[in-house]
Amino acid sequence: MSTSCLMVGAGLSGAVIGRRLAEQGHKITVMDGRPHIGGNCHTERDTETGVLVHLYGPHIFHTDDEEVWAYVNRFATFRPYKNRVKTTTRGAVYSLPINLHTINQFFGQTLRPEEARRFIEAKADTTISDPQTFEEQALRFVGRDLYEAFFQGYTIKQWGCSPTELPASILKRLPVRFNYDDNYFFHRFQGMPEEGYTAMIARILDHPNITVHLEATVTRDRAAAFDHVFYSGPIDGWFDFRLGRLGYRTLDFERFSHKGDWQGCAVMNYGDVDVPWTRITEHKHFAPWESHDGSVLYREYSRACGPDDIPYYPIRQVAEKSLLAEYVALARAEENVTFTGRLGTYRYLDMDVTIREALDCAAAYLRAVGDGGAMPAFTVNPL
Repeated sequence: MSTSCLMVGAGLSGAVIGRRLAEQGHKITVMDGRPHIGGNCHTERDTETGVLVHLYGPHIFHTDDEEVWAYVNRFATFRPYKNRVKTTTRGAVYSLPINLHTINQFFGQTLRPEEARRFIEAKADTTISDPQTFEEQALRFVGRDLYEAFFQGYTIKQWGCSPTELPASILKRLPVRFNYDDNYFFHRFQGMPEEGYTAMIARILDHPNITVHLEATVTRDRAAAFDHVFYSGPIDGWFDFRLGRLGYRTLDFERFSHKGDWQGCAVMNYGDVDVPWTRITEHKHFAPWESHDGSVLYREYSRACGPDDIPYYPIRQVAEKSLLAEYVALARAEENVTFTGRLGTYRYLDMDVTIREALDCAAAYLRAVGDGGAMPAFTVNPL
């Protein structure tokens, strides 16, 4: 049985779900309020330099999910890319994540892996047995010196509050490597789409059963004309923010250009709290197989998200989780609407997880149509 489905949002969630359903004969309409597809993954060529720019901040693809890796390679040629982040703090440049080179450079040592492990363990605050806050987590595993140099200032700027107010879960893994591996990610598959993410998503949406409308406003009346709606916008927005707005951090970008190579790497973090930006990204380094004389750079500033800003990072503190629970209850009372993606579930998601959840969501819908069952409001519990 063929159905008509509306995808609210032309980012990864809407594109992947829409494509999978279109391939099974369903009629798909994709609507997005922006003038382009791709959501925050949108990339485009800078007319002045020819540099491929990540307009909403850099996105680097990394995953251990073989099916997801095969999926994106179906629609784009991925070139090998390793994310090697640098940070400027206290007047020196170091590599991140903290590794053996960082430790030896920072402390003026020549430690071997076993020696470095014992050295850091001696600096860790072992009186903290059950870290509850971001600061406690960092002090427990890396000690005060590394915490204050590499985590404290950056975190204050990124989240707009003290690390003592943030949960330990934000710093999930031990942020130290006792070898010289400076690859920021640890997944098996890592790379960049040669022509950018927008070209990849355009190919995903290129199907005769898919129609795309940009700069389109979706109302409940308009959505009611479809058999089912997949909504990847802000969950509180679907309900016209009737219970209040969920909290996000947003980003401001200060673009500047340069003739030549400005910083010698793609990402330079700034750990000192008195430097107002969190990092500078130099976009031609995200495509090292290309050659450009000019360069395009962004200084990134993090701040609280206002009603007219683009929401980036869900805060998910106690108050936000409580409000989210109320919106989730409203969502589960809706009919023929499924909330998906980063904004629809109010969760920070990497691209590979977004695609995995979109594929699983599409599969759930196809099963529901096949057996006459109901499609749930969520295929992943946002709480």
